[in-house]
Amino acid sequence: MSALSFESLCLKDDDCLSPTPPQDSEEDCESDGKFFQLWLEAMSTADVYVQACQLVGVVPVSHFIQNLHSPTMTLTHHGLGPLGCKALAIALVSDMHINTLELGDNHIQAEGAKYLVEMLRANFTIQHLDISNNHLKSAGAEFVAKMLLDNISLKSLKLSGNKFTDDDAKYFTDTLSTNSKIKELDLSHNEFCGKGGEHLGQLLANNEGLELLDLSWNHLRMKGAVAFCAGLKVNMMLQHLDLSWNGFGNEGALAMGEALKFNNTLVYLSLNNNRLTNEGVSMLCRGLEFNDTLRVLLLAYNSLTVEGALSLVNVVKNTPKTALEEIDICNVLVNENFVRLLELTCQEHPALDVVYGGVGGFIAKKPPKRVDPMKVIQDYLDQRKLRLWDFFRNIDKDGTMRVPVADFRKAVQQSSIPLDRYQIEELIQRLDRDRTGMVDYRGLADTRKQMMRDHRRQLKKVESRQKKEKQKSDRILKTFQSAVEAVTPRSSMVISPGGAKEDSSGPQPFSATPLSSWHHIVMSTSSRYSVSNLSNEHVHLPTLGGATHYRPTSSPAMRSYSQPNLLVDSPRSAPGKSVCAQGIRSDPEMGHRKLSPTANSLTRSRPALNAKQPEGKVKTKKVKKKKPKKLADKGSKHPAQTVK
Repeated sequence: MSALSFESLCLKDDDCLSPTPPQDSEEDCESDGKFFQLWLEAMSTADVYVQACQLVGVVPVSHFIQNLHSPTMTLTHHGLGPLGCKALAIALVSDMHINTLELGDNHIQAEGAKYLVEMLRANFTIQHLDISNNHLKSAGAEFVAKMLLDNISLKSLKLSGNKFTDDDAKYFTDTLSTNSKIKELDLSHNEFCGKGGEHLGQLLANNEGLELLDLSWNHLRMKGAVAFCAGLKVNMMLQHLDLSWNGFGNEGALAMGEALKFNNTLVYLSLNNNRLTNEGVSMLCRGLEFNDTLRVLLLAYNSLTVEGALSLVNVVKNTPKTALEEIDICNVLVNENFVRLLELTCQEHPALDVVYGGVGGFIAKKPPKRVDPMKVIQDYLDQRKLRLWDFFRNIDKDGTMRVPVADFRKAVQQSSIPLDRYQIEELIQRLDRDRTGMVDYRGLADTRKQMMRDHRRQLKKVESRQKKEKQKSDRILKTFQSAVEAVTPRSSMVISPGGAKEDSSGPQPFSATPLSSWHHIVMSTSSRYSVSNLSNEHVHLPTLGGATHYRPTSSPAMRSYSQPNLLVDSPRSAPGKSVCAQGIRSDPEMGHRKLSPTANSLTRSRPALNAKQPEGKVKTKKVKKKKPKKLADKGSKHPAQTVK
């Protein structure tokens, strides 16, 4: 394919046909001059388009010529192909009327995308572009990404169904990290998986303009969901998000709940068809308890029952500051308890609208566990402190621990053992397996040991299952936190939901801490504490005994501190007014105190190496050295004997 330049899209002036307006237009020129001018410009664009079609060898699309006066040009399903797209791009280079161009399902491929990119370098009128379902693939994704680097007019871009893969997501991440003009982006029906979710999470963390994002019908799954939600946690612009049909599962719901605790801009969230269960909804509700901006939540066609529906309504009822107005669980059948709870909740939140499947659902109850009759007898004997032989000695006078079935049944029925007729028959069948008519109740003697073994085995199963679930949740949260640290830009702030607690002094503000300000404290050989920063700057804190004042570096780059409230924010700050890294003034007395590593909780355990210890008498234990015995004395008392 030959290289395409801007000149290749433009036609020479002598090749263009000069438009000749009809005679009727000349007569009415004075009254309809404005309409004539619009018609003249339209004819000029039409002539350019027709001539471009002749040059590239395609048939002109009449719909384009007929609707040149409209600001929206819809050419979906017209079979343009790459050459037809080239002719269209030539005509639109100088067009000043069309601001919405829809070219979905035209099989323009990467070559056609290249022509559109060249056209958009000169055309600054088009603001909305739809090139969905055009088989762009990786080559087309690269062309579109290059176009977004330079274009400043596009506000909406639809790229659905173009077979983009994980590697292609990186193109959009790198481009949209600097382009803040795009407000709406549609990447649905593509092939983004776990790695693509990581790139898209990075996109959300760095982009400062995107307000609508559609990622439905991709393959993010658990890994991609966790990485994507990490970027959503620190995003401060996105309002509309569609993640339906991505197979999030309960693990993705857990990550989304963590993101909703901190995100304060999202208004619309769609999680339809994401394999969520009641457990996943309960994890999602943990984030909804802290969120006060989300209005629309779509959870249709997930594996929810009445329990999940009750959890959603309860979180709205118990969260006064919630903004939820619409919840869609249209496939869930609810019960009367849900309807009554919803009515009570709507009294406190009149704007709430919950779409459910109807009344007729039920809460699945586990069947009552069948009581083992042998355990019932053993418990009965333990409560009365009886032995098994004491109970049956009236009918077993020989002590053989074998009694007839009729006598055994009669003895059990006449006793106060809480067994019904069916349990007694079951017990007889177990003690008389061979149908001999004699019950061997020696099997009851081993009931206690068997029960203890079964009980321990059951406890181990429960503990093992709970341990695995806990480890899985911890692993997901750890991965989520690592992803947050990886995608968070240095200038972003994380607001802790725990800062909303109120005390006797009044409501406390949310605590905001720059992520880049928390680094490991390194002990240097110069007996000062230095804070390692990403920009390789080191801010040294004074030692215990020194009186050296803090001297900020002259670099305008961001500086990170191990403890923001120890250092002043600016060299011009008054010495009596200390300012923390968040810009909040602290106690004025802090300005007169000597700053030391031991004044903070993070560095309290390790004092400076050259810190002067308080003088005082130190008691030391004197260790008496044992004197070695002299061999001479020993030799004098016991003279050595000579052997001849």
